[in-house]
Amino acid sequence: MAKFESPDFYNLDEMLSEDERNVRDTVRDFTDSNVLPVIEEHYEKGTFPTELIPKLGELGVLGATLPEEYGCAGMNNIAYGLINQELERGDSGIRSFASVQSALVMYPIYAYGSDEQKKKWLPELASARAIGCFGLTEPDFGSNPAGMITRAVKDGKEWVLNGAKMWITNGNMSDVAVVWAKTGKGDDPKSIRGFLVEKGMPGYDVREQHHKGSLRASNTSELFFTDVRVPEENMFPKAEGLKGPLGCLTQARYGIAWGALGAAMACFDLARQYAAERIVFGKPLAAHQTTQHKLAKMLTEITKGQLMAWHLGKLKDAGKMNHFQVSMAKMNNVGIALDVARVAREILGANGISLEYHVIRHMCNLESVKTYEGTNDVHSLAIGQHITGISAFA
Repeated sequence: MAKFESPDFYNLDEMLSEDERNVRDTVRDFTDSNVLPVIEEHYEKGTFPTELIPKLGELGVLGATLPEEYGCAGMNNIAYGLINQELERGDSGIRSFASVQSALVMYPIYAYGSDEQKKKWLPELASARAIGCFGLTEPDFGSNPAGMITRAVKDGKEWVLNGAKMWITNGNMSDVAVVWAKTGKGDDPKSIRGFLVEKGMPGYDVREQHHKGSLRASNTSELFFTDVRVPEENMFPKAEGLKGPLGCLTQARYGIAWGALGAAMACFDLARQYAAERIVFGKPLAAHQTTQHKLAKMLTEITKGQLMAWHLGKLKDAGKMNHFQVSMAKMNNVGIALDVARVAREILGANGISLEYHVIRHMCNLESVKTYEGTNDVHSLAIGQHITGISAFA
């Protein structure tokens, strides 16, 4: 297949600054040169390409929007979105690694952490000398984090942590885990606090999860805490209740809204190229009306998603973005990306299930992306509550 040609039907390039285009093009080249040549093999084996980790640190894409004083790039949110787009054009697992490191580990340390926590961890995480993970989801509590069982009990100048977390990206590679636990005697979600649990702390155990049919090139783990003694200085001083972890998820969902478009763009371009080259009944597949209809619909949905993501980035940079808008963008863009991947698979026919063409890999990955960081149903209910003023969650 020919080199990737980015779908840009509404001339979005013209709305990007030179710096934003340079960031996108740099990460696009990185994906073409470093991710695509190895990702098929890693996906098939179910392994994460750890050789990319220091390269991502050198590229400056980790914690890219955070201040330069912590070794970060200080980019705007449009540039950060484009980073996610281009990494996920390679693979959702690569974008997930960077997204967790940036939005779910570095962001809470920056937003909720002490000066000491920021100085200790942010430069290490930005350079990828250290890796982090985010422990919120539990075996029995995903969409309802308020029901978490993991608990931290104060004992002198330490907190004793007990519980478990599941579906944790980067888990068994991590040097530090951002872990959320209840600290009160009852089940009041207002008692939820965040802790930095460090690799090697006695009682902290991590086990990699295998047998996945999706996100196979992503590192996924379970975290177990058995009387883990966490120093008081490892608690976030500026996060209480669900507002802390939910604020992190808003950051991650923003990146996902852009990232899913990268997967959609890759699938569309592969389908377009394939349809132009494949001869069916004596003429190119692209010459058939049904194929043109499919391609036109795919491009339309991608274009709508691109415009939504771009304007969301503008709102975020202006400090006007709210989490309902992020829910809509995540819900819409992942949904259309999965639809585009499925239709691309149809256009490629039997070749659509071959990893050589990447489409089936994106399609399977997007099934997970649609679920994590809030399912479509949860996001639609959040939007519905905003519209009506009535909660339908319970």
